[in-house]
Amino acid sequence: MTATERHTMSLQLEVVFRVAERDDLPKLEWYGQYLHFRRLFQRTFEEQIAGRRLMLLADVNGWPIGQLFVQLESYDNLFMDMRKRAYFYSLRVMEVFQHKGIGTALIREAESILNERRYDSVSIAAAKDNPGARRLYERLGFRVFAEDTGRWHYIDHEGRTRYVTEPCWILEKQLKLFS
Repeated sequence: MTATERHTMSLQLEVVFRVAERDDLPKLEWYGQYLHFRRLFQRTFEEQIAGRRLMLLADVNGWPIGQLFVQLESYDNLFMDMRKRAYFYSLRVMEVFQHKGIGTALIREAESILNERRYDSVSIAAAKDNPGARRLYERLGFRVFAEDTGRWHYIDHEGRTRYVTEPCWILEKQLKLFS
């Protein structure tokens, strides 16, 4: 073998879909890439313990390579119609694992959990500058039903308030009907 020859090796990795545990919180920062969300992750985990949210992870060998958070209760007037609905947010997959079906699998896993809990529908936001996300959600049966300014804020790991403006489409999907 010479220095210019290339060799390849195929890896088969087992991806486990599971709910986050406290030990996962630092790992969700992805080596500092999402350090600024440290407090958000902590608050979301506390909401999960209280039964108001889920932090669903795609795990490879004890490391979260993907995530989808689920808000189980709606506080938005847009959704105050007495239906049992959930809201998906913060879907992300590590770049090296993108385009391999992990995001789709996270959504399917979350939908399965919601079906078991007898939810009627689920919604998700797709940033207007991310047409790939909208295409994915529509391929999975979501349909646009509203727009949102996408204005929100959070407190980062240093205690500073960060403001975000990300105009988005709100998409919804009806879940399985039960008899």
